[in-house]
Amino acid sequence: MNGTVPRLEVRDLAKSFGGIRALREVSLRVAAGSVHALLGENGAGKSTLVKIVTGLQPPDAGELLVDGIPRRFASPMQARQAGIVAVYQDPKMFPHLDVAENIFMGVFPRRVGALIDRAAMYRRAAELLRTLESGIDPTTLVARLSVGELQFVEFARALAERADRVLFLDEPTASLSPADTERLFLVIRRMRATGTAVVIISHRLEELRGLVDTVSVLRDGAHVMTAPADTLSEADIVRAMVGRTVDQAAPRQHAAPEAPVRLSVRGLSLPGVFEDIGFEVRAGEIVGMFGLVGAGRTEVAQALFGVRPPAAGSVTIDGAPVLPRSPRAMRAAGLAYVPEDRERQGLVATYSLRKNVTATVLGRLSRWGILRPPREMALARRSIADLSIRTSGTEAPVASLSGGNRQKVVLAKWLAIAPRVLLLDEPTHGIDVGAKAQVHAIVADLAARGVAVLLISSDLPEIMAMSDRVLVMARGRIVAHFSRADATEVAIMSAASGPASISRAAAA
Repeated sequence: MNGTVPRLEVRDLAKSFGGIRALREVSLRVAAGSVHALLGENGAGKSTLVKIVTGLQPPDAGELLVDGIPRRFASPMQARQAGIVAVYQDPKMFPHLDVAENIFMGVFPRRVGALIDRAAMYRRAAELLRTLESGIDPTTLVARLSVGELQFVEFARALAERADRVLFLDEPTASLSPADTERLFLVIRRMRATGTAVVIISHRLEELRGLVDTVSVLRDGAHVMTAPADTLSEADIVRAMVGRTVDQAAPRQHAAPEAPVRLSVRGLSLPGVFEDIGFEVRAGEIVGMFGLVGAGRTEVAQALFGVRPPAAGSVTIDGAPVLPRSPRAMRAAGLAYVPEDRERQGLVATYSLRKNVTATVLGRLSRWGILRPPREMALARRSIADLSIRTSGTEAPVASLSGGNRQKVVLAKWLAIAPRVLLLDEPTHGIDVGAKAQVHAIVADLAARGVAVLLISSDLPEIMAMSDRVLVMARGRIVAHFSRADATEVAIMSAASGPASISRAAAA
């Protein structure tokens, strides 16, 4: 820092929840006009630190300084008034209000008196979205937006709240396409140039190169390292985060080409969303499905699971025709679906781990319609052991778990039905490198036991490492199909983004 006063400084910050120490005397400094990465495994204390700085939680001990002045915020509103704003990984919005109303919630422009100046609100919302180079209409209902679009609304909300001192971004690119990521990085660089300190929490280490000035790492609630980003390799950062070397692309036994077809999809269509989708997944095979935001990948998975029944097409599982008319019907056929949005679609956050894990098999755990608690507890405990879920116990609320452990709970819930086909939509979205490696190992083990896996991911290294074959979607169609030998990052990305890929696939 060369003796200059840091924009943000925390000294000996400590926080405990019951017997769990979330932060252990953490001290670090963030310079004005810098991009600072705050890294660590899920549960390392990053989110707790951000919540304390932004007024969501009080510290047990320690001191917070902004521009050298001691501060303690009793609420997020106080922090915002001081120019400190956080954009979290899972946007919390009002789905039945429009984009502009969500952007200005709590900071509405007003006329004389208490009346909201709606014309000014929509005009200013449009300006903010243009700053982000987003084409979102401010009058659109939030319920109609994709996960990636929701993230841009959150960014616009942070700008509306004048985050001119410190802006925290929690996994900002997890739901964004490469093009959207570049647009966001351009905005971050502009904010850095005006003196704002931008603190990024991310598990996508490869994206931070060239953007971040300084890296700080937390592990088990303690600060273990701060160093200039250009002096660190990705391996250095991973070792600091987890205290060991992590193999992020462990080899796996790939499916035999003569294995029986477990899932067959032919001519699947949903007008205006996707058209003429066809592919097969064999027993023990992991088929990757890649595409940019809006390509239709998630919608195909939802149609296969009966969430949005297709208008045309056929689906067979182990040669038997099935009609994807409802999730209940597809679950009975042996198909499970782990959704991209685990918070809203995969879990009931206020329920315990036990209730979430057993939700799909209550009938099996009951006798004469009465739930049998010993069986329920046994399944929950077995899931904790099998998936290495870090929790205080079976009755812990899922909301209290880290992102990686919540994802394991979603997996456990669907593995309880012993699926023959598993659809995974962004299974490592927003989880750390250690948890990511564990999820990959779980998926590889399921494939080794004969489960057919459709892996939908926007993480190209993940697709490359895990897949036997790769399907590429663009504009609601499968535009390319690569064998493992032919799948390269350049070829996959070219197929996903290039208009020529559609005609090439059609000719094939």
